Order: sequence, then C-alpha cells, then structure tokens
Amino acid sequence: MLKASRLGVAAVALGALALTACSTGTTGGDDTSSDGPHFVYITPEALGINEFLKLGDSGTKAAAEELGGTAETFESDGTEQSMRSNIEAALDDAPDAIVLTTFQLTAFALEYATDNPEQPFVLIDDCPVVDGDLPSNLYCAQFAEYEGAYLAGVEAGHLTETGAVASVGALDTPFINRYTDSFALGAQSVDAAITDSQTFVGGDNPFADPVGAKETAIAALEGGADQIFAATAGGNGGVFEAAQERDAYSYGVDINQCGQAEGVVVDNVIKKIDVVVLDQLTSIVDGVEGGSSTIYDLASGGLSLTGLEEGVADSGCVIAEHPEVIEAVEAARDAIIAGDIVVPDPIAAG
Repeated sequence: MLKASRLGVAAVALGALALTACSTGTTGGDDTSSDGPHFVYITPEALGINEFLKLGDSGTKAAAEELGGTAETFESDGTEQSMRSNIEAALDDAPDAIVLTTFQLTAFALEYATDNPEQPFVLIDDCPVVDGDLPSNLYCAQFAEYEGAYLAGVEAGHLTETGAVASVGALDTPFINRYTDSFALGAQSVDAAITDSQTFVGGDNPFADPVGAKETAIAALEGGADQIFAATAGGNGGVFEAAQERDAYSYGVDINQCGQAEGVVVDNVIKKIDVVVLDQLTSIVDGVEGGSSTIYDLASGGLSLTGLEEGVADSGCVIAEHPEVIEAVEAARDAIIAGDIVVPDPIAAG
C-alpha cells in the first residue's frame, strides 16, 4: 500500500559527524545506553564518495538528536556477507529502529523484518514488492525521482544549443531510468525535436566509479549533446569533468553538487533524506504502525531542485543565471503537483 507523506516535511539540520570504518560514533553523546531512542544506520557499501549514503548517515544522526536519542552507523563493503553481518550485529543491539538504504538492501529488509517482527526497520529509497501485505514493522520511504529529473530536463531543453541531451546512469535498470528517461522527457517537453542519448557505467562498482563515469560521459557527449545528466552517485564527479572538458553543462543529484565543477553544473535533483529519516523515525517513536510505503514527491516537499529552493543566487549553480528558465520550471512543477502534467514512472511501467 502506498500513502502520501504523513508529515508536512520540516527541515532538519544535517549534523555530519566524523566517520570511521565499519561503525561510526553516536550522537547525543557516546553512551548508547541513553534514555532516548537508539538507531542503527546500515549502508550497503562504504560511505566513501557516495553522497546519498552520507546523507542517510548524517540524516539518521540528526534525527536521533532531534528525538533525544543516539545513532551509530555500520558500513558494509558491498558483499552479502558484510551486509548480513551488520544487520545481525544491529539486531543483537535491539535498537529502536534499524535504518537501511537503497535497493541493495531491499531483499534483506524484507527477510529480516519478516523474521524479527518486534524489530522496526526503515528502508530508504525502495520498498519490496510482495503478494499481500508488507510486515507491519517495515517502514518504506521512496522518492518520485522521475518528477525531479523531468524538471531538470525542462531546464536542459531551454538551455541546449545543439538540440541534443544525454545522461549517464550507473546501471540500465528501471530505477535508474527514473532519472534518465524522465530527463529526456522533460527536455522534449520544451522541444519535441530534441534528441536523447542514454549511457550506463556498469561494471563491478557502478555507483562509485568516477573514471568509468567520465569515460561513459565523454562517449555520450561525442554524439553532440551539450547537456548531460549525471545519475551515478559517487561517479558524478567524472561526468562533471567530462562536461567541463567538452564545453557542456551537467546536472547532479541528491545534494547541491554545483560547487564540484563551477560553471558546469546547472542544477541538482535534491532528495531531502534528512526530512525523510526524521519522518519515519518519528512515526516509530510515536508508535505508528508500518507496513506501507510513504512517497516523497514534489507535492510533499521531500523532492526538489536546488534552483527551486531559497538561496539559489548563492548556490553556485548555473541555473541562477537564468531566472526565465527558473520561471518555466516553477510552472512545470506546479503543473505536476496539480496533476496537469503526469510524468510516467519507469518502475511502474515495468
């Protein structure tokens, strides 16, 4: 069952703390026996250069502080054994909630939530597909990435001079197509004649491979595109370098990445993970039953573009130089929220 965002989406400070291998420190003091709630955040791989995973880490710790509790992070190394070991170690601690993030942990979320009905689990960025009901102790939080990527495409459609756009995704999957397909649709909503090229990094480490992402981006840009969307997580820096070298513009994800390549990054599709984690953990602390997925979209405010947020003038993003394009994107956003524009979800279509 899907439901709309329960809270009105309130801003939460992101309190990034120093990180160490495998397990990081706690918030609210070093004593995990605090009277407040305790949360464990588990990653599928090392935080490293993956900004999305870092947001989950800082968001969980900020939420713990907001709720008067503590939090710690267990970093996996990308292997099934490591992910299982971290989840089982967290279960031994019996925290108030175990927070998992990304599709790499989806199957584990369902398995361990089913086998441990008294232990609340939060899964960020995905939700298992099951016949019947989800376990009532599993709280899913998903984003409508396709809405944000469509708006970034609208910007690209207005800014392209060659009439060609491109995107680089980590993998050719329906989830990543939420970015790549929707970016193309947004650009073509401005001009149906705009052409689109989609390429994918692949390999053993597609979400943290800036070298591979750069090579893939260069190949895409050789087709004539002058606007390229980066959906490779930790590899996005490589896409920005390719755009810079080929005199093109690029678009980032998750956080404001404009400072990584000044004058190159137009805008970013922002996932407000701090808001999402606080929302879900508050539900658990308040005793709200899980077993459903909360969707964070443009209407809820859990998804946005840097160019649509306050402070865009100081964001370092190229879009700040194009107020007329921002106006067009605002109009498209309002039309999506009103239901006048319906952006298809590649996952639902699959």
